[in-house]
Amino acid sequence: KRPGTQSVVARTFSTQPPVIPHAVENFDEITLEENQCLSCHGPDVYKKKSAPLIGKSHFLDRDGKKLASTSPARHNCVQCHVPQVDAPPLVDNAFKGDVAPTKVGKK
Repeated sequence: KRPGTQSVVARTFSTQPPVIPHAVENFDEITLEENQCLSCHGPDVYKKKSAPLIGKSHFLDRDGKKLASTSPARHNCVQCHVPQVDAPPLVDNAFKGDVAPTKVGKK
């Protein structure tokens, strides 16, 4: 579905990267020069787009030092974040996530 039209998925544990709650099939490939995710989730546009801001950890270098812009080590979003899929579970289970989803646009 289009960004902003689907519910945010609860995380299964507190440090889990959030699932992408929208389709990404038609997005451009993430390259060193371009990252289409930041056109909605970047610090200068997320409020206008009513999108969640990328996490605070994305503004830290490998030593934990705060950076003025996003860390190059966090540039490839889909390395950690995966799109949500509406598929039946492969096995039955009663697992419940332990972290409630955040409101879109709030951080």
